[in-house]
Amino acid sequence: MTPIPVSVITGFLGSGKTTLLSRLLRDPALERTAVIINEFGAVGLDHLLVESSDEQILMLEGGCVCCTVRGDLVRTAGELLSRRAAGAVTPFERIVVETTGLADPAPILHALMTDRDVAEALRLESVIATVDAAAGAATLDAHPQSVKQAALADRIVITKTDLADPAANGLAERLQALNPGAPKLTALHGAVDARRLFDGRARYDPAIYEAPAHHHAGINTFCLRRDKPLHAVTLSLFLQVLAEHCGARLLRLKGLVDVVESPGRPAVIHGVQHVFHPPAWLEAWPDDERSTRMVVISQGLDAGWMQDLLEVLDDEVKACSIS
Repeated sequence: MTPIPVSVITGFLGSGKTTLLSRLLRDPALERTAVIINEFGAVGLDHLLVESSDEQILMLEGGCVCCTVRGDLVRTAGELLSRRAAGAVTPFERIVVETTGLADPAPILHALMTDRDVAEALRLESVIATVDAAAGAATLDAHPQSVKQAALADRIVITKTDLADPAANGLAERLQALNPGAPKLTALHGAVDARRLFDGRARYDPAIYEAPAHHHAGINTFCLRRDKPLHAVTLSLFLQVLAEHCGARLLRLKGLVDVVESPGRPAVIHGVQHVFHPPAWLEAWPDDERSTRMVVISQGLDAGWMQDLLEVLDDEVKACSIS
């Protein structure tokens, strides 16, 4: 069975997540979508969802289903998958998770990537962060979790631009410095074209590798590159060392890897802190640069050390294969 793509919508309290989601669910591009709202208490989705408990799954417009979670996110995802398999709900083709505004998104991503009951059936496609144009700069200053939400995102949606100009108040510049690889989209009265958020390219879009290395608000971003292909064992060892020794400081790693044993079919790697998805394989390179590129978003990790680690490990693997 082809894994179902999952997108996580995160963002601080009042940043417009629910308004964005409500508008998205009216977009034909998001038909046959399951929505999981990970919140405290009842949640309003305008006329779509008035109130729900964690025991209820409601049918929404556009052939969508929705449930509100006050307990275990993974259990709820598993129940949705079971109902889909049994034909008890619309056979949805995508899951969107809206997090609580106070949430660190990393544990949610870990759960979706590692729980044995759902990980094989789901594929994390993207993380979308909403940022309030009026209050966003002050929120970034006051709340470290909002910085992490923006730093982890594949797409950033700037909301409430009718109240403030993000270019004039410096927010746009701060977001670009914090996460230069993430496209910045503007929501007009809460609306964004769903195709720009859910185009399936967030995991391997070549544009994310073009941003220069930078350090901002305690978070540094850099790109590891290698012209020669890596051995599959090297890649496995590299990710294992990062998971064991970098832990929480490795906020996110995304990459296209040229593997010796699979010429012409790059591996897509994706990790959050100490958790890595099994590599996925593309049928062809998405651009003309057919070389290894890995974007690292971290709290204080050294780019030189990671680049040297990659080279040393591959040298050792090659030496072992020769002997």
